[in-house]
Amino acid sequence: MSKTAMHAPIPPVQLDTTAQMPLYNQLYAGLRDAILSGQLAPGMRLPATRALASALQISRNTVVNAFDQLFAEGYLEGRVGDGTYVTRTLPDEMLRVAQKPSITTTRPTQSRHLSKRGEILAATSVTTERQKGRSVAFRPGIPAFDAFPSEIWSRLASRRWRRPPGDLVNYSDAAGYRPLREAIATYLGAARGVRCVPEQVLIVSGSQQGIDLAARVLLDPGDAVWFEEPGYLGARAALTAAEAQLVPVPVDQEGLNVAVGLARCLKAHMVYVTPSHQFPLGVTMSLTRRLALLDWAAHAGAWVLEDDYDSEYRYAGRPLASLQGLDSTGRVIYLGTFSKVLFPSLRMGYLVVPPDLIDPFTAARAITDRQAPVLDQAIVTDFIEEGHFTRHIRRMRTLYAARQALLVELAHRELAGLLTVHPADAGMHLVGWLADGTNDQVISQLAATHGVDAPGLSEYHLEQAQQSGILLGYTAVEEADIRIGVLHLGKALSTAVV
Repeated sequence: MSKTAMHAPIPPVQLDTTAQMPLYNQLYAGLRDAILSGQLAPGMRLPATRALASALQISRNTVVNAFDQLFAEGYLEGRVGDGTYVTRTLPDEMLRVAQKPSITTTRPTQSRHLSKRGEILAATSVTTERQKGRSVAFRPGIPAFDAFPSEIWSRLASRRWRRPPGDLVNYSDAAGYRPLREAIATYLGAARGVRCVPEQVLIVSGSQQGIDLAARVLLDPGDAVWFEEPGYLGARAALTAAEAQLVPVPVDQEGLNVAVGLARCLKAHMVYVTPSHQFPLGVTMSLTRRLALLDWAAHAGAWVLEDDYDSEYRYAGRPLASLQGLDSTGRVIYLGTFSKVLFPSLRMGYLVVPPDLIDPFTAARAITDRQAPVLDQAIVTDFIEEGHFTRHIRRMRTLYAARQALLVELAHRELAGLLTVHPADAGMHLVGWLADGTNDQVISQLAATHGVDAPGLSEYHLEQAQQSGILLGYTAVEEADIRIGVLHLGKALSTAVV
């Protein structure tokens, strides 16, 4: 290093002794910014650590720690006894930073090139949510957080975390925690008529990942998929991202119209269906349609992706048996989730796959994100095995039935002539029907301005919607907020009528 290198003045670094950030970190950041902005030029010699410490009125150790970090990251160079220098090897383009970058100043002026799949992903939405904060009502698909047994969950979690064995904090089976898979298989057999052994159960990070995995493993780009019309946006997004060709198949009072599906695309590779409680219309698929769908799948070699997203919440009679339980040819992949029963941020669901698909799905699961958090799986296992799960479901059925009844009563009284709301035997939301010709997306936007989150039914359609309506989720809305929400919704609807 040359002895004639230019000496730097005392660097322009502002230190705040009252800040939470340590002084050495402040000095490091200030020197780095000075180097990147060109205030300290390449090859410039810095003051000795003692001199700089004296000038800044800080300890020499603080300066040494800051210098060590800058040496490690390549901003400084030098030899013992020869001083400390700004590195000469910084690229020119790195010396043009005059201020801390922000999102707006660093965004490129020209769009970056994305892959074809990247462009599809960027343009695809999985939700109709209009408000990021808390709305008064009626966001669909959200369970009652106010009624969740938090104390029980906390106790179970504390017990597991107190002294977790090594298998709960290490890498684990990508298919999931074995005791949880056993508990799910037992529960599904008794409650949903699903025929499976624990080996067929695969734990996934919510139903969204389950749909994505099925698409990755079973579909090639361009493959045709029957899709309920209207249908669930999350499934539409996952299948679109897999570059599947979606074939809209209308839903009527008996569920997916298989005859129309056959006429539109006989050779489809998959069908996505919510037979127990269709989303968003809420109808139940008839036995005749179920058998016809399975017969087509068997002869066409097609896959049936059965999403049983909220089957626990049936308020009249017993929950209906699954489509998978009727399948004798191994064409059904069954999908369930804990998001609607426990809480969405748990991000835990499950697939039940035919025996010959266990290995391919497990391998794909491992590639996607290795495994679901094992300790969380253990807590859910305890919650099920100790009886809390079934008790919680029973309590929620009673609570949700009461909240639905209140919503229907208030809608009949306060929204007569503006919105028609009928009770339902199952589910977590109702459809509020609007007069023919009404733009339900406009109504949804007006409702949002009054603090009400009520998605328009047409948003779930691939084709032109024949009826107008809005979705009214009631399960997460306390009684007082149901009353307020109906009043606010009435104001929005009255504005639209006027």
